[in-house]
Amino acid sequence: MKKYRINVNGSLYEVEIEEIAAPATMSAPTPAPAAAPVAAAPVAAAPAGGAQVKAPMPGTILDVKVQNGQAVKKGDVLVILEAMKMENEIMAPCDGTVGSVSVRKGDSVETQALICTIG
Repeated sequence: MKKYRINVNGSLYEVEIEEIAAPATMSAPTPAPAAAPVAAAPVAAAPAGGAQVKAPMPGTILDVKVQNGQAVKKGDVLVILEAMKMENEIMAPCDGTVGSVSVRKGDSVETQALICTIG
């Protein structure tokens, strides 16, 4: 056992800590088997009916980064949504073309409000 004296916000505390030794039977870690090469994942394409991008939370649209007919890739920023004083980037869930944008800068949106469609 080891004893320590700790000062927390002006109050003094004495604590005892038990030191535990590592078990003698512990062996060195065995290396992981070599992984087989993995083929690159296919790029996500827009579903047949088009992907609907919806607001994940209520907030205010600070900026719209895309317009109708614009090609986007998965992960591209579509809009900036301010919620609880934080700016959230709403990103494209798949590759495709923006079919329609349903919001404008300054709009207030509720959770699950349609932001845009990607087809």
